[in-house]
Parts: sequence; C-alpha cells; structure tokens
Amino acid sequence: MKLANAEVPASAPSTIQAIRMVAGFDVEPTLTIGAGPPDALKQLDLQWHEKAWPVLAGPGSGAFLILPPRGGGAAIGWVPVEGITLPGLPSRIAAVTGTVEFVALSADGTRLCAVGGRVRVLDH
Repeated sequence: MKLANAEVPASAPSTIQAIRMVAGFDVEPTLTIGAGPPDALKQLDLQWHEKAWPVLAGPGSGAFLILPPRGGGAAIGWVPVEGITLPGLPSRIAAVTGTVEFVALSADGTRLCAVGGRVRVLDH
C-alpha cells in the first residue's frame, strides 16, 4: 500500500462520523469470522478482498481512503492510499498495529467498510 495522489471528497463523512457509523448498534455486519480457527486471519484477508475491496476501489486507480488504525487516527483524518490488489490488508495492519481493526472509505466518499472483529460494508 502506498499513498495515493487523491483528494478527500467534500462528501466524505468526518472521521468521527465514520467511526460512529461502523460502531452503531443498528449496524449489521455483512460477514462475521470467528477468531478461534487457526486460519481466521487468512479468512479475514480473503473475505475483505472479496467483499470490501470491490466496494472501496471500484473501477479506476484502485485508490481509497483509510483512517490510520489505533489511537490518534481520527485526528490525522482520511489518508488516500492505493496499491492493494492482493488479499492481505487486514493481516498487514494487524502485523503493524497488533489488531485488525480499521476503517476505510471509497475514494468517492460514498461507501464505508470496517474491520473490528467483523467486516462491515455500509452506504452512508
């Protein structure tokens, strides 16, 4: 993954709004993967690539926005990135941060996806 030469659209929710959206009580996960199986992280990588990647990247450059994981990400804001064409984003984030939790937004600011023990795909 590398930084993309892209702008955060004016239509994008604020980082706090996005966090509240994915943490909402009325949010139903698109997919739940149990943490117990030894291949759970591999399954999460594959499911993220299959379900969320097409929603986030869409046609074009493959750029999307990510909220930097862990504390302080909301203060940093949305970061445009690109270069995720293979499964593995959740496991790469987990290797760096110690958790798979992160929030991502499509480049046009209309589709929100998150991992936090669950994969969630939302329209806003």
